[in-house]
Amino acid sequence: MKKNWLALSLAAIMIAVLFAGCGTPGRDKDDKGTGEANGSVYYLNFKPEQDEQWQALAKAYTEETGVEVKVVTAASGQYETTLMAEMGKKGSPTLFQVNGPVGLNNWRDYCYDLSGSKLYGELISDDFALTSDGAVYGIAYVIETYGIIYNKALLERAGYTEADITNFDSFKAVVEDITARSSELGFAAFTSAGMDGSSDWRFKTHLANLPIYYEYETEGMTAGEIKGTYLNNYKAIWDLYINNSTCDPAGLSAKTGDDAVSEFAGGKAVFYQNGTWAYNDVKSLGDENLGMLPIYIGVEGEESQGLCTGSENYWCVNKDASEENIRATLDFLYWVVSSETGTSALADEMGFVCPFKSAKKSANPLVKIADEYIAAGKKSVDWCFPTMPSEEWKNGVGSALTAYAAGTGDWDAVVTAFVDGWKTEYKLNNAE
Repeated sequence: MKKNWLALSLAAIMIAVLFAGCGTPGRDKDDKGTGEANGSVYYLNFKPEQDEQWQALAKAYTEETGVEVKVVTAASGQYETTLMAEMGKKGSPTLFQVNGPVGLNNWRDYCYDLSGSKLYGELISDDFALTSDGAVYGIAYVIETYGIIYNKALLERAGYTEADITNFDSFKAVVEDITARSSELGFAAFTSAGMDGSSDWRFKTHLANLPIYYEYETEGMTAGEIKGTYLNNYKAIWDLYINNSTCDPAGLSAKTGDDAVSEFAGGKAVFYQNGTWAYNDVKSLGDENLGMLPIYIGVEGEESQGLCTGSENYWCVNKDASEENIRATLDFLYWVVSSETGTSALADEMGFVCPFKSAKKSANPLVKIADEYIAAGKKSVDWCFPTMPSEEWKNGVGSALTAYAAGTGDWDAVVTAFVDGWKTEYKLNNAE
């Protein structure tokens, strides 16, 4: 795939972080940040799972500098709606995020050029900057990985280990055997694939990434068109999820992200699709019991496939904020990515792998698992969902998946939402 902004693998990131110069963090006096600021910061945070850590980091910065930092966290699945509402208010966010090039198209007019900032200077590679016409409008702050997290103890109780799962067929055999013996075992194969707003992104976005990735890879497709070549594979993994879980498929529309976390952490299911960011939600099981598998969908050669690694988290600074607040925001960001307090919070508290020169190695054990896949020569799956044409497209796919699971819709409707919906939304959002 020709997407330079996702070209660097997780292994390359970790090597670059390890060997990058780590000068003493400081505050310079240029007008791109970071000189002493009299303004304040308002960060609209995308990640509910890290709200507590961001609140603590904001408090630490205020105590150290006297600069007010307010962090507001959008509800899961509601970031774009919340951002639109907040940008229409007096005192709108000075710091927000977009999910990649498509998200930038919607918010470019609000984005401050970061090209001369100390924050931009901390990046280990331009692959992690969103650029247009020579300007830098967004900077990725975390590189993440997702797959199928699993409970090692439960898998072993069912008579299997990770070595028994090497592709979709072997995974399907394990899953269906667990389902056949679920009453005897006392647990299900999968957590509920909830399709409410707090959970549906895992399937209409993250799971949908797999058929898009393979189409880009094998057919050289571009973001302007999708044929749907691998949608039968998408159906196969979706069927496996919904027919071998803790609940009946018809009930998925009411199931939440919290339900899935509770089921997995409570030992009610072996498998749970999510990513490195979910570690704090599942760490009660014990690091020794946590594993992560690739999301296999039945594509030839997938035995060499690794986990899905990339970013859709790009910081943007609101150019319509006051000069004082822009400067204060740039100061804050530079402190976050270069100071001992900030880098420790990102790595140790949030579990982030960050593409900055002063970044610390993450203590997150799920990140370690991702590194092990790369070290074993497995090919990481790129994050292609930042090329999805719109949030409306995702919602159309999500609605069709929900209706299919409930038995009120068929798979043809999913295909239509995926392929025709893509074409329609791409044209709407890329009109001259």
